[in-house]
Amino acid sequence: MDKAHDAVPQHIAIIMDGNGRWATGRGLPRTAGHRRGVEAVRSTVRAAADLGVKYLTFFGFSSENWSRPLGEVKELMNILRFYLRSETAELHRNNVKLKIIGNREDLDPDIVELIENAEDLTKENDKITVLIALNYGGRDEIIRAVQKVVEQSLNADGDDIDPLSVEAGFIENLMTSGVPDPDLLIRTSGEQRVSNFLLWQCAYTEFVFTDILWPDFNASALQTCIEEYNGRDRRFGAIDSAEV
Repeated sequence: MDKAHDAVPQHIAIIMDGNGRWATGRGLPRTAGHRRGVEAVRSTVRAAADLGVKYLTFFGFSSENWSRPLGEVKELMNILRFYLRSETAELHRNNVKLKIIGNREDLDPDIVELIENAEDLTKENDKITVLIALNYGGRDEIIRAVQKVVEQSLNADGDDIDPLSVEAGFIENLMTSGVPDPDLLIRTSGEQRVSNFLLWQCAYTEFVFTDILWPDFNASALQTCIEEYNGRDRRFGAIDSAEV
């Protein structure tokens, strides 16, 4: 295997699935699984940083998750508050930059304030950037970016529209602007779908699905997923030179 395949992915995205099933299987309320999942986030950030991963994106709360039982949604928001309050200083000490993507309009003001404080404190850190998608949906992100591009085009001088400029402007208006597309997307719990996550960005991403429930995900599981990724032949629409 050549060195290009042995390289650690620059950007790993993770759909954290299985918290509820983990808890139910142990006779615990679903919220216990969500709380245990925070520990998995902590250990995965540490492991990814140690491996040299530069960007790590977690799907924390989708725009569709508001339809869950009210009590579970409230608990998820409380866990988010706890994470931002308890982890921000630790992330900063470890040179981790935190970035939140998603629609903040529906989040409680105190959560938005915690997000802004965390982003401001860690904005100069450069060991690894951790993105957390909150109240996020891939289709919504694309629609919002298109709306911005249309507004910018209407305000621009001249009638000619350069397709390359439109695409560049679209990418700049995505919530992940400035962040490379994921090399690897991991989904836990055995489910095999993207669930409206980073739809544009994952056009050439390698997917790895694991049966491990998110609360049980650890450094060893991350390494196993990276090893599977390293076995892939990433062609980006081209063909293998051996086939020519």
